[in-house]
Amino acid sequence: MAEPFSLLLTVYAGDRADYVRDAFRSAVDAQTRRPEQVVLVQDGPVSAELDACLEEVRAGSPVDVTFLRLERNAGLGVALDEGLAASRHDVVARMDADDIAMPQRFAVQLPVIEEGADLVGAGMLEFGTDRQDIVGRRTPVSEPADIARYARLHDPFNHPTVVYRRRAVLAAGGYGDLPLMEDYWLFARMIASGATVVNLPEPLVYYRVGDGAYERRGGMALLRAELRLQRELLRGGFTTRAQYVRNVSVRGGYRLTPAWIRRPLYRRFVAPRGARETPAVLPGDVGER
Repeated sequence: MAEPFSLLLTVYAGDRADYVRDAFRSAVDAQTRRPEQVVLVQDGPVSAELDACLEEVRAGSPVDVTFLRLERNAGLGVALDEGLAASRHDVVARMDADDIAMPQRFAVQLPVIEEGADLVGAGMLEFGTDRQDIVGRRTPVSEPADIARYARLHDPFNHPTVVYRRRAVLAAGGYGDLPLMEDYWLFARMIASGATVVNLPEPLVYYRVGDGAYERRGGMALLRAELRLQRELLRGGFTTRAQYVRNVSVRGGYRLTPAWIRRPLYRRFVAPRGARETPAVLPGDVGER
């Protein structure tokens, strides 16, 4: 039986109006199975151009839009938790404000949720300047045992592709406030709590990797977030002490690698392969935007 679902989209001052417009329309207007509700969260003040774009997409939306405006930039995790609270339906689909959903995305993912899954991810095609500039294909691990194993070192889900049951997310504690790592931390807790998780290898989202994506995968801020995440994973019993040491060494070291090194390595060795084809030391996780 087909269930209604909500689409959860957040925007902040750093988003481009033209990207937001394309993301919204691809996930609503162009879908073969549309959401019944869009929850659009504005995370803090935005430019006049972006504000006008948000008014435009809300006015032209073919489905109902619930608009939340947060007075200050609270961060992605807080914004998503606010959006979840405003979602009218138990099934919620995520969408990032600068990606593009393929038209069949929800028609493919929703039946898997309706058959009993709590969390469904999918593959992605990474693009640079436009969708003709495909630089990689992100194929996630798909077997439940592989997802659980892979999660001890990497985020096993492409966050911009996920659809989940809100009750399963809330049972795990929601996103919480772990900036830059909120999605990985949520998915680890969902796996640990016994949620039924599925990954579809089929790419259903075009993921934008231009505009400083490689720079955002490193730096001191991300290193601090990485260390905090690893402490939480260890404290929660999701990883062992040995796994903690490995993760800090591998993932922490990657955060300190200069962007001019990360970019060619990623494009040559990581992007052309999916997670199923890549060995355990896979440097870039997609939830690091």
